[in-house]
Amino acid sequence: MRFLFVVPPLAGHVNPTVAVAAELAARGHATAWAGPADVLSGLLPAHARLFPSGDAEGPEPGGYAALHGRWRDLRGVAALRFLWAEALVPLALAMVPGVERAVAAFAPDVVVADQQALAGAVVARRRGIPWATSASTSAEFTRPFAGFPKVGAWVADQLAGLLAECGAPPGWDPRFSDRLVLVFSTPELIGGAEPFPDHYACVGPAFGSRPPGTDFPWQRLDSDRRRVLVSLGTLNQETGSRFYGAVLAAGERIADRVQLIVAAPRHLVGPVPAHALVQEAVPQLRLLPHLDAVVSHGGHNTVCEALAHGLPLVVAPIRDDQPIVAQQVADAGAGIRVRFGRARPADLYDALTAVLEDFGPHRRAARRIQASFAAAGGAAAAADRLEKLS
Repeated sequence: MRFLFVVPPLAGHVNPTVAVAAELAARGHATAWAGPADVLSGLLPAHARLFPSGDAEGPEPGGYAALHGRWRDLRGVAALRFLWAEALVPLALAMVPGVERAVAAFAPDVVVADQQALAGAVVARRRGIPWATSASTSAEFTRPFAGFPKVGAWVADQLAGLLAECGAPPGWDPRFSDRLVLVFSTPELIGGAEPFPDHYACVGPAFGSRPPGTDFPWQRLDSDRRRVLVSLGTLNQETGSRFYGAVLAAGERIADRVQLIVAAPRHLVGPVPAHALVQEAVPQLRLLPHLDAVVSHGGHNTVCEALAHGLPLVVAPIRDDQPIVAQQVADAGAGIRVRFGRARPADLYDALTAVLEDFGPHRRAARRIQASFAAAGGAAAAADRLEKLS
């Protein structure tokens, strides 16, 4: 079989598809990707077949870097409106021609469309090709607009306008396939009382190979202290200078027993105390087995990677789906949510000491979710479901 993955230019959305594609390839299937090549070429394996989509048609002058610069400081509803009106809908319109070319050239049996790469669903439906949703964040499965009906109606209008502009039939949602939705999480983390429909496959996180990163000073990890990763992800670092300072100040109070590994540019962190190790980039998947906890912005990939290693979290959400994911972590008992913009050193000290308890409730909950992830099957389970889709 031939599987075409349609993805946005975001590492957290690409990474699960790399793992699933590797599993499919090991079973003898052919795989390819469609998306903005200027970004995806640095995220995909060297041997990956990539059909450019959304590059020349681009979102705006200056490309995705300029778009990110405008989005970076937005919060709440303003960030959500920007995400849809300025990013997701224009990205879909820009990608449609390239996805059409990819389908014509690759002739896939199945299209796997990320929830934020709506062009994949539009083209697959237009061509009559079976398609699955790749849900790289679980935020959409907790009724995020239940308390904000006007916001939900506005998002629905954006989707309806996209379908009309693409000449697609109305009355369906390109975020959710009616045949297969791959959810890279489990109910133990997502929560909620209602069971998922049968065509929703909660496969847990799927971890694949990552492009080689920079060297890491492994010899500087202190085996005599608890080790905590502090990461706001690649897209949010520039907003974190105040937060990094608060975390480091909290760490001062437990410097005798805790080492902080801060993933951030040094100029945003300021003077580095002895209890901290600052690296602009870290090999996160290789580092996690050496850690005791994670401080994160609530990015779905980082959260799931930490919990897959049984690590409790301190979560400081910034925007988009992060508040929802952070609340899932807190509700599951696997970590503590703090306010990103107003977190004080005292708040972070209390949160860190709580999640670092050896037999505390947060560590027990993290290990319960870890077990659910392992049982869900990951990339192998996703491949099983995709093979049955054609």
